[in-house]
Amino acid sequence: MNSPYNPYLALRNAEFRYYLAMRFCITLAIQIESVVVGWQIYEITKDPLSLGLIGLVEAIPAISVTLFAGHLVDVSNRRTIILSTYFGLLLSAIALTFSTFDDYQDFIRRADIAQTVPIYVAIFITGIARGFLAPANFAFMSQIVNKEEMGSAINWNSSNWQIATIGGPAIAGLLYAFLGIQLTYFIQTILVLISIIFCLLIAAKAVLPKADRLPIVQSLKEGIQFVFSNQLIISAISLDLFAVLFGGAVALLPIFAAEILLVGAQGLGFLRSAPAIGSVLMMFLITYKPIKKNAGKILLWSVGSFGICMIAFALSTNFWFSMLILALSGAFDSVSVIIRSTLLQTLTPENMKGRVSAVNSIFIGSSNEIGAFESGVTARSLGVIPSVIFGGCMTLLVVGITSWKAYKLKNLDL
Repeated sequence: MNSPYNPYLALRNAEFRYYLAMRFCITLAIQIESVVVGWQIYEITKDPLSLGLIGLVEAIPAISVTLFAGHLVDVSNRRTIILSTYFGLLLSAIALTFSTFDDYQDFIRRADIAQTVPIYVAIFITGIARGFLAPANFAFMSQIVNKEEMGSAINWNSSNWQIATIGGPAIAGLLYAFLGIQLTYFIQTILVLISIIFCLLIAAKAVLPKADRLPIVQSLKEGIQFVFSNQLIISAISLDLFAVLFGGAVALLPIFAAEILLVGAQGLGFLRSAPAIGSVLMMFLITYKPIKKNAGKILLWSVGSFGICMIAFALSTNFWFSMLILALSGAFDSVSVIIRSTLLQTLTPENMKGRVSAVNSIFIGSSNEIGAFESGVTARSLGVIPSVIFGGCMTLLVVGITSWKAYKLKNLDL
């Protein structure tokens, strides 16, 4: 007889609590960087494409290293990899802090270097670090919690990430407005250091024996084949990829904040937080009432509703209504995150989690950055509002095609 579901089971594990604290601080730091960098670059350039380039500069290195990172995660000490990525993020945070000093800016001008170049270099470093971080985080969690704790851990991990995603943009907007950009980047640097401390509190875990390791090319091929041969996994990942690629309006929020809703940097922070507020509320609901029956149909309806929210947001000229629409979009998106995370954790063998997560990161993680570039390009060619409407319509089209083709996903029960 199955024991009743206990939503708090994973929280009894001390190392899992350290893991949550570690991820919370690093996510908070990354979110702060994302908001402040977007505002900083837009103030310098006043060009929508420059916002899209932020995503591209981060996505290129992330995509380039992620598959190798997945292989490395499956054959190496996962905690060591996470610590290495944190030091990369620390370097990026320090570089961004220095980019705000007057003496540094004078040096850049004397050297005849564009003011945005050092900022893009720091973002490039962040991209490399995040390319390793995503598969390492995913695989490391499965070594910290046992099978019985996994369901609870997935929900708490997702909620924890979303809470940090709420706090990061809101804190960034407030810090930028009241303390200035220099102190905001300094606080981001401190958060990365705290993440390193929490990571060190977790014991290093076992590494796959050398005798069981495959050559790197064969190893990567095995991970890719596993993902593409599993219709449930590839359908869920593809649905998220195209929804985020076309439907996201996050990269253009500085323009909405500055020129359409007229709420400035502080308002931008709240706009960036709104989707995560909806996500957290939905994830807490799912934590207590897990999705089991008709999960596939719920997933498709949720992604379609996300696309409708993007269209409504594009048409809104009221700050509070825009906040509500973005919160709803986050709630619908969180359903997809939970279902996809559950599929990946439960269907992937332990010795392949790094590689499978790497493929997932290329599809999902980097689609955020490439989607930001797509938003910048379409905003420059079509205009800001038409580009977001176009993205929402494309998301609805993707949902329709997926519902027609991916019968296993459509009929999924968890």
